[in-house]
Amino acid sequence: MDEDSLGRSTEYQDMGTVFSSFFRLGTVTDVNNDKRIARVKFADLGYTSGWIPVVINRDFIPDYDVPQRTEFEAGGSGDPAFASHKHDLIIKPYMPKKGEQVLCIYEPVRNGRGYILGGVQPWQ
Repeated sequence: MDEDSLGRSTEYQDMGTVFSSFFRLGTVTDVNNDKRIARVKFADLGYTSGWIPVVINRDFIPDYDVPQRTEFEAGGSGDPAFASHKHDLIIKPYMPKKGEQVLCIYEPVRNGRGYILGGVQPWQ
């Protein structure tokens, strides 16, 4: 094993190589919402992944550290169609859509398992 002048291993000195072995950017090609899995095409590597799970996360609606709630609407005019009512708030965890760019993480071993961490807003 090679060492630098401070005695550290130089085996993983190329951070680009290390980063690309853990994290990969790709484009979603298929989605299975019921199983919370998707397939991702990695253009730079020239292949499409098998089905990989999407990490479970939760949206914060309406804000952080406050209870989720429903909205009540006041009725009017005595017509049943306009009676007071409420709409239940339905929240589903994030799932990527076909064509969306996502960030994936892979175990750093041969044939390691992968996970979709979430969508990435293209900045280029």
